[in-house]
Amino acid sequence: MDFTGIIIKESLVDASILDDLKIIETKIEPVTKRHQTPWLKQWTKLKVVIPEDWAEFYAQRISEVLDAEHAWYADFKNDKFHYVIFYGSPFMVDLNQPDDYQAVKNYGLEQGIPDYQLNF
Repeated sequence: MDFTGIIIKESLVDASILDDLKIIETKIEPVTKRHQTPWLKQWTKLKVVIPEDWAEFYAQRISEVLDAEHAWYADFKNDKFHYVIFYGSPFMVDLNQPDDYQAVKNYGLEQGIPDYQLNF
């Protein structure tokens, strides 16, 4: 089963990875104080589809092109697994093991991701 998820275009230092992904929805949001990204005026949220056979590859590749200077993550999931990807650190959570999210949340908080954004 394919994965679907969200990538914020502004979080990428190399957006060419998007050229190979199927984008099924684009939403542009003005940045507010709550986003905690004052260096940006907007977020371009892209809903993407990633083929199951390519999930691990894209998780690793996205982890390499996320902006290392700021705290970002991307994620995608299907009915069995949820990939949560930080710069240099992709995580895969088995949805049958929801307690595994705690390590992901802790890592995200350590990286500076606001708590409300880590609502898995």
